[in-house]
Amino acid sequence: MIVQDTTEILDRILERVKSVDPVNTRKWFDELTPVSFDGGLLQVGCQEPSWAQYLQDCCLTTFTHAAQSITGHLVGVQFVVTGRQEAMPDASAARPTVRLHPDYTFDSFVVGPCNRLAHASCIAVSQNPGMIYNPLFLYGNVGLGKTHLLHAVCHDARKQAPDVNIRFQSCEEFVNGFISAIEQGSLTEFQNQYRSVDILIIDDIQFLREREQSQEEFFHTFNALYNNRKQIVLTADCAPQDLPALEDRLISRFKWGLVARLDAPSYETRIAIIKKKANLRGLALPDNVAELIAEQIKTNIRELEGALTVIYATARAAGQPINLELAKQALGVQEAAAVRSIAMTDIVRAVSEQFDVRITDLQSKKRSQSIALPRQICMYLARSLTRHSLEEIGGHLGGRDHSTVVHSCSKIETMYKADADFRDRIDKLTGWIMQNNK
Repeated sequence: MIVQDTTEILDRILERVKSVDPVNTRKWFDELTPVSFDGGLLQVGCQEPSWAQYLQDCCLTTFTHAAQSITGHLVGVQFVVTGRQEAMPDASAARPTVRLHPDYTFDSFVVGPCNRLAHASCIAVSQNPGMIYNPLFLYGNVGLGKTHLLHAVCHDARKQAPDVNIRFQSCEEFVNGFISAIEQGSLTEFQNQYRSVDILIIDDIQFLREREQSQEEFFHTFNALYNNRKQIVLTADCAPQDLPALEDRLISRFKWGLVARLDAPSYETRIAIIKKKANLRGLALPDNVAELIAEQIKTNIRELEGALTVIYATARAAGQPINLELAKQALGVQEAAAVRSIAMTDIVRAVSEQFDVRITDLQSKKRSQSIALPRQICMYLARSLTRHSLEEIGGHLGGRDHSTVVHSCSKIETMYKADADFRDRIDKLTGWIMQNNK
């Protein structure tokens, strides 16, 4: 029986934690409950195992200090899963195989043109593992949501089947485990651990390159799971065919199922992501602040979250509410460097002049190389210089869909990196557009 005093103590502890550590605070903290307070140990109940693990990893010290400050005694804090009375292990105990972040669920993932296929395929895999897209191969640059989707697959698969056997590791962990198994003469045990799972998730598979024995082991592990209709999910920073120093037979198998790419989010998607991140922390973020962050950071979701954290910390240090002026100060935004309003028409006109093609041809269905390349450059520049979505950019240039815009941007980016003369031409064109739109 929990006495009212214990409930009040936990309420006061939560208030202190939210004040001291707003970055790690989450909305679901309000759903934590006191389980027992006996012998100097306060047990805090969590509805989900991932909540308890998150609190253990990120908040144990803060909760402990808050409990000791409020009670005036040397109190310990333990997090348990409500209804199971399972305490999370301390830092010295063996770590569980799958450690899921409570923020990384499908509900908290913002879907846009940049990630719609990856999101939909992950949902399908989590609900019917091994039966639809196998393997599922996700690729994209750092900070675009690959890890979020992997955690979401695990969360959802466990809801569908609580006893599902999931092994979720980085490629580096797989390789190190394989090497250790050889050294210790426990290779059979290692193989059984990986080949007896229902879902195998390997993050950053590109690090398998130049490791011949590890590639051989993974090849056989892949075959064993695939033949038993067990789900395989892989991520990398590039498409399978672009993975360096990887055996052709592995690359071929990576392409057996579905390959889905994640791209940088559009302006509208970035705003939605920022608002979602703020909501997870229980923060009411003004719309103009979300728009400011989205304008300043255009490629990486982790950087968006980092900017939100900086604004948090600045507001707390200044003892002020979050507003546009405080956000500008926190992010170092200068008024003189305000975002310029560049329109699609400005970009099309500039490209038309520089490449000596008619605007009507750029906006037509014509596909000749003399028109296609300038049109692709228009898409590339619009993606980086305007707030338009992929659909809007494609619509302005002959009614093309977002996948065409993604392909065009990727092609121009590759040419930009590989060809110094082309890079110089694009840089000058970009500067000219910005100079004429001050």
